[in-house]
Amino acid sequence: MKKTLLALATMVLASHAYAAPENYVVDTEGMHASVNFKINHIGYSWVVGRFNDFKGSFVFDEDDVANNEVKVTINTNSVDTNHAERDRHVRGKDFLNVKKFPEASFQSTRVTQADDKGEYTVVGDLTLHGVTQQVEFEIEEVGAGKDPWGGYRRGFTGEMTLKPSDFGINYDLGPAAATMELEFILEGVRQ
Repeated sequence: MKKTLLALATMVLASHAYAAPENYVVDTEGMHASVNFKINHIGYSWVVGRFNDFKGSFVFDEDDVANNEVKVTINTNSVDTNHAERDRHVRGKDFLNVKKFPEASFQSTRVTQADDKGEYTVVGDLTLHGVTQQVEFEIEEVGAGKDPWGGYRRGFTGEMTLKPSDFGINYDLGPAAATMELEFILEGVRQ
């Protein structure tokens, strides 16, 4: 009897200690995810916008952070700054040149965990305007758990600062606009 209980306890502990990596698809249908940006407007304010059409996925492994990864693909034509004329300009050759570069993407190459549980550093390849650069940024887990529809969700948020000129976007908006902020809010549904 003792051997049976010991074997059962070992199996339960082993299954918890070595949980398999979890695969998630980003919930863009329910509008529980977004890719947003802001850039300074001549030193007086901010132009803010978002990409309305994108898809993504991520892998989360609580036991081995080296297995974690994230991938996002953005339809650049979906840029939305809440101003139709500005959106046409941003889609054109001065900025995103969406006819030539219809997609932007991010693929992680390494994820490490910070000292605080739930905070991670993500390194990966960001492709924008046909140029790929390695970037590094911090993300934070917002939460995880069962949803009201019988699924399981996990969400993260993070942001990075980048220079448009590093990606071949050289339209002069003045020195205050030399950098821009890119923000990811990703809520995924476990598959």
